[in-house]
Amino acid sequence: MLILIAMAAVLAAGAILGWPAVRGWAIVALLWAASVLLLAVAPGSGAARLVGGDLRLWLLGGGIVAIVLAYRMALRHLHRKAIPLPETKPAATPAGPLSDAELDRYARHIVLRELGGPGQAALRRARVLIVGAGGLGAPVCLYLAAAGVGRITVADDDRVSISNLQRQVIFRVSDDGQPKAGAAAGAMRALNPHVTVTALDRRIADADAGLIAEHDLVIDGTDTFAARQAVNAACVAAGVPLIAGAIAQWEGQVTVWDPKRGAPCMSCIFPQAPAAGLAPACAEAGVVGPLPGVIGSMMALEAIKIIAGAGEPLRGRMMIFDGLWGENRTMKLSRRADCPVCGSGHFPQG
Repeated sequence: MLILIAMAAVLAAGAILGWPAVRGWAIVALLWAASVLLLAVAPGSGAARLVGGDLRLWLLGGGIVAIVLAYRMALRHLHRKAIPLPETKPAATPAGPLSDAELDRYARHIVLRELGGPGQAALRRARVLIVGAGGLGAPVCLYLAAAGVGRITVADDDRVSISNLQRQVIFRVSDDGQPKAGAAAGAMRALNPHVTVTALDRRIADADAGLIAEHDLVIDGTDTFAARQAVNAACVAAGVPLIAGAIAQWEGQVTVWDPKRGAPCMSCIFPQAPAAGLAPACAEAGVVGPLPGVIGSMMALEAIKIIAGAGEPLRGRMMIFDGLWGENRTMKLSRRADCPVCGSGHFPQG
């Protein structure tokens, strides 16, 4: 009985101290082997009487335990090698505590003081709309899916072309001709099955305030002034923060339009479209391949900061990046009381 109690104590201590299961069972196996050896070699000794029991019972019990452990190990081995069936739903929903797989996946976030478990849980609960899955949207989609944003909607009415692949790293040659929203959503699900992704094969218009109000945050990766203007107006109407980025040739910019919280909206700073030729599209002016990755990653970083409440987002500030000379600068931005979109009493001035 003393040996059995000792074995149970070893297993209990291992569980409390967080030992690997193999270590606890290895000590139990050594105790069992010593007991069997003592009963076989010196059955009448005082030590054997302390061990107690019949040698045959000890051998039978040890054999049964060994069979059970071997069976469990075989099941685990088969489970690891099994090919999972296709799932129609994500493996986890945003409700409830993080699973062991999620804790392992997001471990580098959780150890960050500014994020931790509460920040990761906030990311899991978040609902983000990404407008445009092109140059800027591609890294945003990948990094927010990888970061564990619980519900992501990606909207784009364009289709993948080979000319996109120089900078839109979310797509592959096999995606040529496919809707960008659907191809991007597939890539995000493949990267992280713990997130829910919805693809919208259409544009976002200024009448989409209802759709935007269903989200906590919008990220604008469109490439025309008219499209950005429409997204901005819808976000102002819904009172949802808008992270905006723009790129051309070697330069890019990032800011957060958020008049509900005191920052300007896009129309405060850019009330009119630029004159013809002053802001040519990337197809005309060109763009260096990694630049969308730099600016898009900054946009994803701003999204994580806003969702988790970390650091100081770029509300009321615009960061301008010059990739050709390796420089960046930040400009302060202010709301306009006479802004036709967010002024005239839409929101209180910050």
